[in-house]
Amino acid sequence: MLKKDYSNTKKVCKVTFSLPTTAVQDGAEVRVLGDFNAWAWQSGLVMKAGKTEYTASIELALGANYEFRYAINNERWENDWAADAYVPSPFDGITNSLVSVSAVVDGELTGKADGGKKVKATGAPKVEKPAAAAKEEAPKAPAKAKAPAKTTTTVAKTTKAPAKSKAKETPKK
Repeated sequence: MLKKDYSNTKKVCKVTFSLPTTAVQDGAEVRVLGDFNAWAWQSGLVMKAGKTEYTASIELALGANYEFRYAINNERWENDWAADAYVPSPFDGITNSLVSVSAVVDGELTGKADGGKKVKATGAPKVEKPAAAAKEEAPKAPAKAKAPAKTTTTVAKTTKAPAKSKAKETPKK
């Protein structure tokens, strides 16, 4: 896996190479060999073993593609599992990993990848880490439509009270 960190002050990009420990046997020495060190084991970039991966970093000049591979114990080769591209090597049936380091032209990153095809990406040379983002409010439920106001009409009833009968009631026993 490749991680790129573009410098704001120099025309370089710090590239961090990482190879999962599952690709390497225990106790192995792993180096990154490529165009940037003449493919020589002696000048290879020594990778440090971590719990889950081997890592190493190097500053590379902007505006170029660099072929590379991981050499394990100077006996076995491994490609990067997430390289920018893969290109044929001078050896039949073998491909090399490729890291493309963009150059800045008119405020835009440009470079080459995929074996020489030009690629263009916009943005600043160095990606700033975002500041702590403010918590966003949860979206509010849409307001319910108001029911039309109730109109009440009062109807006055004019009823007469029942007339009292003049007859006397007889008490019940």
